[in-house]
Amino acid sequence: MLDELLQRFQRRDRNALARLLSLVAHGERVDDILHGIGAPAKPARVVALTGGGGVGKSTLAGKLVEQARLHGLTVCVLACDPQSPLTGGALLGDRFRMPARPDDDGVFIRSLAAAGGRGAVAERLGPLIYLCESFGFDVVLVETVGAGQGDTAVHALVDVLVLLLQPETGDDLQWEKAGLLEVADVVVVHKADMPGAERVEAQVLATLALSAGAAAPVLRVSARTGAGVEALWSAIAARPLRRGRSDATRSAEKNR
Repeated sequence: MLDELLQRFQRRDRNALARLLSLVAHGERVDDILHGIGAPAKPARVVALTGGGGVGKSTLAGKLVEQARLHGLTVCVLACDPQSPLTGGALLGDRFRMPARPDDDGVFIRSLAAAGGRGAVAERLGPLIYLCESFGFDVVLVETVGAGQGDTAVHALVDVLVLLLQPETGDDLQWEKAGLLEVADVVVVHKADMPGAERVEAQVLATLALSAGAAAPVLRVSARTGAGVEALWSAIAARPLRRGRSDATRSAEKNR
């Protein structure tokens, strides 16, 4: 059965991709699958959206999918949803806030159950990303569950980490101790049409000015109005692919 799935995967069968994603997500024959799919023909651009609960990650992910398609790029979305305490599955809420076009073969959306205490991402996320990359998607977009300040695990698995903040949350002390802010490649003040966006932007810029490394760009974006979405896509596209990221995503042992 696995050999047949791998053959169908090589023929770009989306049902085979879905089935292999399920097997890997459940920890079944992970090494055999990773060996069977081979190396990606070309690297994907792997982007993560992270931030606190309610910051609008899913809605903005949908806008980024639209941007990618406007540029002729294929996109796979791996949406980490909080794990249901009753079934152990994902609640699937994120998918309802993303564009649903069954006729568009250039978009593939998969929800993944993410248990608490796993760094705001699903277990075995690395091999799951590698599967999508090997399938041939141009962009792999990862959405974490609501992340806390220390939930930085996704950083090693992606090329671009986009941190979403929103107005009227946090204070200066929180920005100073936020581990996510230290590793973000792009910082987005989301829901920028709300009052207080300028204040949050100023706080973040002041904190980043004290950083020893290169400061991440800070953008004001509103998925609701569309303001800043194109600028965000340009900032993502301008980032270089992270060297060594593909090795980290392929490793099954690091994601068990």
